[in-house]
Amino acid sequence: MMSLILIPDTEYELTAIRAQGAGGQNVNKVSSAIHLRFDIKASSLSDWLKERLLHLKDSRITDEGVLVLKAQQYRTQEANKKDAIKRLHEIVNAANQVKPTRYATRPSYGSKQRRLEGKTIRGQIKHLRGKIASE
Repeated sequence: MMSLILIPDTEYELTAIRAQGAGGQNVNKVSSAIHLRFDIKASSLSDWLKERLLHLKDSRITDEGVLVLKAQQYRTQEANKKDAIKRLHEIVNAANQVKPTRYATRPSYGSKQRRLEGKTIRGQIKHLRGKIASE
């Protein structure tokens, strides 16, 4: 298992913005949503991990290689900050995971026989549904 990667606070930028959606007067007055900007190319991550992150098919990564996350799930700015940082770490650590190579296998002789037996039985059932020949 790969070790978890922690990103220093100095490598991402947090900006408070107004949240979207319903919320009454509170949503118009309080900047509780958070924009997190993480420059992948300028980060201290390994070159291998930077390449993996930049090649993700993720709309949150800009053409300049900046990952932009918007956190507005919670009512407080502090909770949204924690959520944005947690999501950033999840994205980076998910890109760090390498799936093991899958090797092709063949079905066993017994499984082939059971499959063919099932097909034969099913065919007989369907054959019996046909019209009865009269003499």
